[in-house]
Amino acid sequence: MENAAYVTLTRQSGLMREMQVVANNIANAATTGFRQEGLIFSEYVRRLDGTGDVAMATANVRNTSMAQGPVTRTGGRFDLAIEGDGFFLIQTPAGERLTRAGAFSPNAQGDLVTPDGHVLLDAGGAPVFVPPDAADLSVSADGTVSSDGRPLTQIGLFRPLEASGLLREDGVMFRSEAGVEPAEGATILQGYLEGSNVDPLSQLARMIEVQRAYEMGQSFLDSENERIRSALQSFIK
Repeated sequence: MENAAYVTLTRQSGLMREMQVVANNIANAATTGFRQEGLIFSEYVRRLDGTGDVAMATANVRNTSMAQGPVTRTGGRFDLAIEGDGFFLIQTPAGERLTRAGAFSPNAQGDLVTPDGHVLLDAGGAPVFVPPDAADLSVSADGTVSSDGRPLTQIGLFRPLEASGLLREDGVMFRSEAGVEPAEGATILQGYLEGSNVDPLSQLARMIEVQRAYEMGQSFLDSENERIRSALQSFIK
């Protein structure tokens, strides 16, 4: 296969991955705490002996948008939204993970957990415990949980030590390869949830662009295949 076909195949592969990412964004446009994702295309250039250069495009690096999503009032005592640059820290069977999805509820032990049962952690890394008889429960902007004016614990807000090392896991959860640190300047809103930061219209437009680009590349490959087939048939004759 000639270099032009190899180059086109690498481009097609990247476009297919981008289509999957865009489709996932659109599917999660209404998911609480979801972060829009994109692909970064890069070019690999190699000099060929006596035949010039060949450049191939790859799209293996995923980029997550950290733009603030819309905040909606729910009135729920354990619904929490973050304003600013920060994440909740939760404990999962695979280890600690970061999330912006703040729909929590107490489990049978009184710990606040996600809908999947992952425990919310406080500023010291311990489970956030709410006594069953806690009345007039309030959460202040700095994460302090109080009952009848008496502080109980403080919900932790964290951020990754290295933003480039933030890896998405299971939709709204992220893993920080380099660890986490307290988030400065971020605040918590009680009775609110942060929605997805996906822009559905721009993602639909991007899906159309990617589809057209893929179809163009496929047309080129079909033409190239037909050219090679015709040349081989001419040699055989």
